[in-house]
Amino acid sequence: MQMPVFEKYIDQLIEKSTLDVPVWNIEKAMAGKAGGWNYIDGCMILALLEIYKATGEEKYYKFADAFIDHRVNEDGTINGYDPLEYNIDNVNAGKTLFALYEINGKEKYRRAIELIYSQVKNQPRTAEGNFWHKKIYPNQVWLDGMYMGQPFYMEYETKFNNKKNYGDIFAQFGNVVECMRDKNTGLYYHGYDASRQAFWCDKDTGLSQNFWLRALGWYSMALLDTLDKCEVFKECQKEYTFLEKTFVQLMDDMLKFQDESGMWYQLPALGGKEPNYLETSGSAIMSYSLLKGVRLGFLPESYRQYGVKAFEGICNKYLKETENGLNLGGICLVAGLGPEENRRRDGSFEYYMSEPVVENDAKGVGPLLLAYTELRRLD
Repeated sequence: MQMPVFEKYIDQLIEKSTLDVPVWNIEKAMAGKAGGWNYIDGCMILALLEIYKATGEEKYYKFADAFIDHRVNEDGTINGYDPLEYNIDNVNAGKTLFALYEINGKEKYRRAIELIYSQVKNQPRTAEGNFWHKKIYPNQVWLDGMYMGQPFYMEYETKFNNKKNYGDIFAQFGNVVECMRDKNTGLYYHGYDASRQAFWCDKDTGLSQNFWLRALGWYSMALLDTLDKCEVFKECQKEYTFLEKTFVQLMDDMLKFQDESGMWYQLPALGGKEPNYLETSGSAIMSYSLLKGVRLGFLPESYRQYGVKAFEGICNKYLKETENGLNLGGICLVAGLGPEENRRRDGSFEYYMSEPVVENDAKGVGPLLLAYTELRRLD
């Protein structure tokens, strides 16, 4: 994969997008909904800001700033965002506010950060102390939710709250290790219901049935980005070291399931089972996590080759030139657990295979752009 080709793809996506209708939000488009405030766009805009940091290209910053500015009002309220929904996914886009505020100092971004933090402070919790994934999913922890909420929480505590709640953040990761990690494979289950009431969970353990690649990827990013936003001091050294070891162990365990192509399967522990497939978004996240993990010194230099192999594997298999330009395929559109009225989402193998596989969705494009920024930093 030549860098100019990939930059052409990024520019193509921006040129085809408007502030209200980003071309990369396939999930919203298929549902017939306009863009709003959501984790999908948040992931993409954060990736553009990282590209700006890595390359210095103003066009990426200008689009990102215009996109977020369009949604944030002067009083800090955000169009399409209600903190009382207690949807941890909606915290994710708040990470862009830190980056933009640092660049341009717009006070409305600072006010919006406080609004999102008000959700974090009041987010309902499981008996163990972890945030519910959403208000509509009581007592449930989803692995992907750790990425949506914890890095924002850590960055706020570091920058604006004198690190007062570091202990809470470390404890939530500790609970996930204790409750959701499979000791045989080292992988983590997609979901956990502390009440054991959800139809999809094991009534003894509270766990869902399978290890889902993208959730594992989001979790790896949660660990890595939380570590990156943490300001280490004596009182938190033990917990920080635990988090670092947890990240390294996850990388080691995930590498056991890396395909010879460089990618990972949608359900990584069941790679030889048809119709399981090599999936783009989770593989891109793993590429980013490996490359950034090496850059930050958490992983040995020798691990860089695995991240590069994943990036090249995705591009070789799924990034194709068509008459309409470049297209990135192999992206699982969405996967979740429940609710009760949607028993199709039961966490079974058949369920994960039934979700649509699409092109150019931000859940695949955004992480691949993040991996690209790490490659650019190498150069």
